[in-house]
Amino acid sequence: MERLERCGRWLRAVLAAGRVRRRLPWLLIAIVLLGSALKDGDLVPETPMRNKRNPLNVYFVKVAWAWTFWLLLPFIAVTTYEFAKSKFLYGPTKSILTVLRRLSALLVGTAVWYVCTGFFIYVENLTGVCSTSGKLSEPRRLYATKQECHQDSGIWNGFDISGHCFLLSYCALMIMEEVAVLEGLSIDQNSKLRAVINSLFVSLCFLTMIWVFMFLCTAVYFHDFSQKILGVLIGLSAWYGTYRFWYLKPFSPGLPLPNTPLSSKKYNYNR
Repeated sequence: MERLERCGRWLRAVLAAGRVRRRLPWLLIAIVLLGSALKDGDLVPETPMRNKRNPLNVYFVKVAWAWTFWLLLPFIAVTTYEFAKSKFLYGPTKSILTVLRRLSALLVGTAVWYVCTGFFIYVENLTGVCSTSGKLSEPRRLYATKQECHQDSGIWNGFDISGHCFLLSYCALMIMEEVAVLEGLSIDQNSKLRAVINSLFVSLCFLTMIWVFMFLCTAVYFHDFSQKILGVLIGLSAWYGTYRFWYLKPFSPGLPLPNTPLSSKKYNYNR
């Protein structure tokens, strides 16, 4: 527990004053630009990360939203309730309603993930053609989707917007927004709740590091530049449209610090 506490303090210091939050969007764009330049210049070394079946891709990135969702769910619930209770903002019933309201941000994130990935699939199917190794004498079959093409052992060539660049950027930015609540939340040193929140916080920070690292691997090993930059721009737009615009409105899941003025010197986290 002592190591966990030290790790949590160090990570809080790194995230203090919102420096990481402000710079992360620009870092992601820079990674795409630099990674694409290295890939196009054939300057990328051979590593296990070039293989799509590497463990981080199979067990983390392929289910990136699930990892993000199930770690943020308890973190948002506990920190929101504790913040509302400790600052005497609401009674117990209203605090629970506030928690449910904030948790709806995860439903918004799920909708964003579902709609965007469906759109990417639609674009790839719309723009693609299938290359098969059929005999010349056989009539050429027209394929409507990538799935049909793969069923006949074909190769589908379409505009494949990078789902990895979209989802990893969106998840990383969303986590950074949500963990910022700790900048205005103080918990008793001996509280069992402190250990729970610390564990979730450290886990979310390390998960974000994995997302950024795998984002880098995607940038240097996979996709064309246009596919990657479009993917990350859609991820940034989803983050900006929610946390920088919609969540400022009354009828929304709200920001991670409930009912705290953005101009407050004590609790403002530099939006």
